[in-house]
Amino acid sequence: MTASDATPAPPSPPGSGSTPPVHQLSVLLYSDDSATREAVRLAVGRRPARDVEVTNWHECATATAVIEAVETGEFDLLILDGEASPTGGLGLCRQLKNEIPNCPPVLVLTGRPQDGWLAAWSQADLAVPHPLDPIAVAGAVAELGRTVGASTTTA
Repeated sequence: MTASDATPAPPSPPGSGSTPPVHQLSVLLYSDDSATREAVRLAVGRRPARDVEVTNWHECATATAVIEAVETGEFDLLILDGEASPTGGLGLCRQLKNEIPNCPPVLVLTGRPQDGWLAAWSQADLAVPHPLDPIAVAGAVAELGRTVGASTTTA
């Protein structure tokens, strides 16, 4: 359930001449720490993978703002900081998964690698531990992004 288990997208067959579809994502990012939010945005970038593009970031610093945004917005992926205070992303993830119909996939940022069991309890789809490894964060976003988001074929 960790991002290190994420597998890269298979390459297009040589000479196929077609570009694989691009999964476009709208991402909600929750952390009470602006430095953590910035680190996640920088790690993911605009294109965490060749076939995944983040088209919109929506940042929240409070759990109330996250719940309101998820209830009213259309997000393809949620990234929740488990170390946020006073409401941690792990408990918030569990609440969203249990209360929001068709809750988008959730990537949680855990306090340490040994907190994988907490991520499982929270019903998160993937987890990346602090300190954040940019490759692991981008890989997790790409993996979850391939399962959701609008696909467009670029020529």
